[in-house]
Amino acid sequence: MPHVALLGDSIFDNAPYTAGGASVIDHVRGMLPPDWAADLLAVDGSISADVPEQLKKLTAQHTHLVLSVGGNDALQRADVLEAPVKSSGEALLMLAGAADAFAAIYQPTVDKCLAFGKPVILCTIYNGNFDAPAYQAAARMALCAFNDVIVRTAIARNLRIIELRNVCTVPADFANPIEPSVQGGAKIAKAIAGALFESPATAPGARIAP
Repeated sequence: MPHVALLGDSIFDNAPYTAGGASVIDHVRGMLPPDWAADLLAVDGSISADVPEQLKKLTAQHTHLVLSVGGNDALQRADVLEAPVKSSGEALLMLAGAADAFAAIYQPTVDKCLAFGKPVILCTIYNGNFDAPAYQAAARMALCAFNDVIVRTAIARNLRIIELRNVCTVPADFANPIEPSVQGGAKIAKAIAGALFESPATAPGARIAP
């Protein structure tokens, strides 16, 4: 029996933000065939360094891993968006340093997922839904550096990618600036199902889905 494990943060563990509505794992289970199962191992608030603890809950029955983490890593470096700098070059160097620090944790985390010998699907970090247009624009550009780490990690390891920036795109997809709503969760679940069932024969190697 195919058995999916969702790993990471509140992008998957979003039940606290749905006001009793369906969460991502609920949607995923509803979209999978009857002979498939899915478990939520992701934990709200997690960063990349927390994923190895989640991996301890994997069993021999799990056949597919889907990882969505990095948003909270980026939030921990939100200071980069407001730090006083003397030039745009200095700002870019700060952002590069933050992305490099993320890569130093994220890439080994992905490798620990791969060590189980199961197919692994990665997710990029979506752009969120911040009230202030200027902050939204700045956050979007800063996240490009973190998402570059995720995409390059996937390409280097020949992994499938779910591009969440193309999934949650309107305010109704968010319960607050950074958590998916019921609607957003359904869209994320649909993207997961699509990535799981896309044939490797027609989509070899790293592939953005959708």
